[in-house]
Amino acid sequence: MSTESQNFLEKEIQDSFEARKRLFIGLITGTSVLVCLILLLLWYIPYVGLDSIHPWAPWVMGTVVALAIGFIFWVSLGLVLNILLKRPVLYSRNLRGISIKFFLPLMTIFGRLLRIPKQKIRASFIKVNNELVLSESRKYPPDKVLMLMPHCLQNSICSRRLTYNVNNCKRCGECSISGLLDLSSRYGVHMAIATGGTIARRIVVNIRPRLIVAVACERDLASGIQDAYPIPVYGVLNERPKGPCLDTRVTLEHVRLALDKFVYVSLQKTDSDSRNGDESEQATENKVQLSEISRKNAPGK
Repeated sequence: MSTESQNFLEKEIQDSFEARKRLFIGLITGTSVLVCLILLLLWYIPYVGLDSIHPWAPWVMGTVVALAIGFIFWVSLGLVLNILLKRPVLYSRNLRGISIKFFLPLMTIFGRLLRIPKQKIRASFIKVNNELVLSESRKYPPDKVLMLMPHCLQNSICSRRLTYNVNNCKRCGECSISGLLDLSSRYGVHMAIATGGTIARRIVVNIRPRLIVAVACERDLASGIQDAYPIPVYGVLNERPKGPCLDTRVTLEHVRLALDKFVYVSLQKTDSDSRNGDESEQATENKVQLSEISRKNAPGK
């Protein structure tokens, strides 16, 4: 792939992320304000009743509510700054779990009140989750990385069963599986195909990866990110030219870029490969030289 094409693809991915990032920031800000207002109401409404229990009761309740509001404000600000600056700030390295477990359900409810499609909210969440995973700037050994693919990527008329053994693929090139297997072999990472959430969880338990690069639709990726936590998941949305769950596709370059960012390639291995290449070239030269010597020393010469 040419440098110009790769730069265009990266710009396209970034532009898509910027659009969805604004939606996420707007939703998380609105959700935080709404939760804070609810907490204030929980303190204000029973204020008179609390005073009849004990003179200090309203102040104790007020302190608890103020701490809760302060915590929500810190989490929201930390997430927004993390997204904008693309690095952890305000001790926000562990805030990905809070956004996954706490904010996503509330954002979905808040977005429904604003009549924002659930699919857009999920896509926004996936993009921001990817940015949070990238902001950790970690590299992983190949044997600790799992490429988790949906079965709908396989050609619907293919008779090969790949769920339990992806190597059953004959690599005909009729679907994206062949290219994904090439990437798996190239980077030395695990690859598995799941037909649903239960099998996906079983695969994760068996392989025990430290990072997952997953391909799926918005719904499955959002739920998968939640189920896999605290294992970081980098999500790549699939393409659905024939509708959901049928002969879907994935841009292989998106997956390759993700693997480039996360997979740690040992320098020792690189040097070894280089030495092997040099040794191979030297062996070829030696064979040529021996051939020339043999030809010159042949009878009749």
